[in-house]
Amino acid sequence: MKVLIGITTRNRAQILPKAIQSALEQDYPDKEVAVFDDASTDETRDLRERFPQVRWQRAEETQGITRARNRLMSETDAELYFSLDDDAWFIKGDEISVGVKLLKEQPQVAALAYDILSPDKPEMGERAAPYRTHMYIGCGHLLRLSAARELGYYTPSPGFYGSEEKDLCVRLLNSGYEVMFLPGVHIWHDKAMLARSLPAQHASGVCNDFVFAFRRCPFPMVLWCLPGKAVSHLRFAAGNGFVKPCLEGMFLFLKSLRGVIGTREPVSPVAFREFLRRSRAGL
Repeated sequence: MKVLIGITTRNRAQILPKAIQSALEQDYPDKEVAVFDDASTDETRDLRERFPQVRWQRAEETQGITRARNRLMSETDAELYFSLDDDAWFIKGDEISVGVKLLKEQPQVAALAYDILSPDKPEMGERAAPYRTHMYIGCGHLLRLSAARELGYYTPSPGFYGSEEKDLCVRLLNSGYEVMFLPGVHIWHDKAMLARSLPAQHASGVCNDFVFAFRRCPFPMVLWCLPGKAVSHLRFAAGNGFVKPCLEGMFLFLKSLRGVIGTREPVSPVAFREFLRRSRAGL
């Protein structure tokens, strides 16, 4: 099974090489590494000469991470897609081999969530048996492209960042696929703030989380799900100094609601409840 390792990036030429090198050093033989340069204005273009074995794609106008990933997934002959952030990297070199083995053995599994390490969670755990989970994290996951293609890949949202992973995962569960977690199979996510704005990310994340709930939560659950999200987001924002970006995110959702209404396609109550159950159980 061929694997495309896709890295989307914008203005992060200083940190991108480590992600690329770690992808190239994976021991899985049938792989391709592709970088989607989302209209960078820094030295990202110069890295092409340093990594000629990488397939480079570039947008002259910013696409955003969701559309960039969709392009990578739709413009390949690979069967599997590993999404790696530009500030993330593999640790041991066999992470893709481990994931491919599971997907070959279990055809109903459409997505694998890897065990993410970061500066605020650096402790490595032992590898253990995979188990079902509710979603994966964008910086390191493996997707079966036939399943992603069946569902139309990621659905864009008004914000540039946030909730695209949970949206696809709940649709996968709704279609009878499984999402699994690989404990101890680690990806390092450096959470670098180069060319990033935490307030802007928070506002976008809040907006897109409301959009996710509006699109996928079945009736009548949506009637209390949206107010519950408002309370939850405001409580978190008040405790972490993000009240202004939180309110900006809510405003963006309301401003975008007219366009979002036509994209409402709720999943079944069974699928949504299962997604929530796994989430609340920490699965």
